Amino acid sequence: MNWKSLAASSRLFWKISAAFLLVLALLGVGYILITSYTAGRYLQEVNQRLYGGIARQLVKETQPLVDGKPDTAATHDIMHSMMVINPSVEVYLLDPFGKIIDYVVPNKSVHLQRVSIQPIKKFITDEGRSFVLGDDPRNPGARKAFSAAPIIEDGNLAGYAYIILASEEQAAVTSSLFGSYILQLGAKTFFLALLAALAVGLIAIGFITKNLRLIIDTTRRFKEGDYQARIPEDGRSDLAILAVTFNDMADKIEANIEQIQSMGQLRQELIANVSHDLRTPLSIVQGYIETLLMKEEQLPPEERRKYLEIIYDSSEKLSRLIVQLFEYSKLETNQIQPEKEPFPLSELAQDVFAKYQILAREKGLVLKLEHPRELPLVFADLGLVERVIQNLMDNALKFTPEGGKVTLQLRNREEGVEVRISDTGPGIPESEQSHIFERYRKAGGGNERNKGAGLGLAIVKKILEIHNATIQVQSRQGQGAAFSFWLPAYQG
Repeated sequence: MNWKSLAASSRLFWKISAAFLLVLALLGVGYILITSYTAGRYLQEVNQRLYGGIARQLVKETQPLVDGKPDTAATHDIMHSMMVINPSVEVYLLDPFGKIIDYVVPNKSVHLQRVSIQPIKKFITDEGRSFVLGDDPRNPGARKAFSAAPIIEDGNLAGYAYIILASEEQAAVTSSLFGSYILQLGAKTFFLALLAALAVGLIAIGFITKNLRLIIDTTRRFKEGDYQARIPEDGRSDLAILAVTFNDMADKIEANIEQIQSMGQLRQELIANVSHDLRTPLSIVQGYIETLLMKEEQLPPEERRKYLEIIYDSSEKLSRLIVQLFEYSKLETNQIQPEKEPFPLSELAQDVFAKYQILAREKGLVLKLEHPRELPLVFADLGLVERVIQNLMDNALKFTPEGGKVTLQLRNREEGVEVRISDTGPGIPESEQSHIFERYRKAGGGNERNKGAGLGLAIVKKILEIHNATIQVQSRQGQGAAFSFWLPAYQG
């Protein structure tokens, strides 16, 4: 493993550790805020449970309202006495609608003239068993624990005794102390979070980067040319999925490299074979032309004509080979795309059959055409399909001995038409059947079937491939061969 792998692992370590620390810090802050909120409510609920009855005690000890007006002299003494015993309370007298008509509070600072009556009614109805917060007249918008009791005069509701159980001064002291406590708690929590993040980060990174270092090292080896390098596939983690993905990619790349190497080898073989096939007719042409030039006066007309016919045949062979090379090259580089159209395959077969009858008769062969009366139109490139049939017919006529038979057969099959060209030639060994469509493939074992087969069958295969079709071969050595392909029916 080199320093780049270590640097990558180190960067990942600190990134994950920082992220983990941030998460823990946020959790710590959230914990403090939630604790602060719930602790505050807890303290207020405790106050309300402990001192929720003092308003009833006030009303019981004195008559705070007389004719709906506060009895200031009598009530203030009791209110002050209550505040001496519990300095945190603030005492208010309210009318039936929540309007403040009298109060005893520190500093005489009251900012509300009216408080909401609904919390008071709920508190009285539940007899103090429910935790209820009410308005704080000295701090608008704040909600605090309270004690309340109705004031009854002559059987009628005259107002309420409303006592805030935590005065503004107590709230200020509590807030100050609680803030200090929260600061200490936050510092301790953050410190513990830092330690936890480092500890957990080290352990987590130890597991993660162990596999990551292996992945980085394997990737580096693959980049440097070790195409056999693979990452061990272990577990079901995300890194394991990455390993599987990398291995699949490496397999495909290795296969492509092997294919490229194979293509290079085939290209060399092609050049060698083409050179040989071009050299042979050229040598023949050159040799006979030299003979004609040297012995022009000595050769009888019959022999001179024979030499010219040989030159002509060789030049035709050379021309066909060059045409095949150009055609195969265009197919190989996708320069030829099928221009599909609907057409009757039976008519095309009859035209091809008619062209080959004379050649078959000259070779002493029986040529037969078989097809049903009703065949659907096929959807393909007419010219390319004709080229396929011609190449297969050329191949069949070439390797069928005198007295043999070549059959061109059409038949309905699976919403399309199957074309089958069979012969009674020497056949193809089973071991060679998967290779005969390779360009310039030569069969071994002295088999004459494929010698000089050139590019004809390779062109057939390429044309059918661009039609999304395949060529099939059935043969036994000594029992002839049959080539077949299928074209889809026109659906228009």
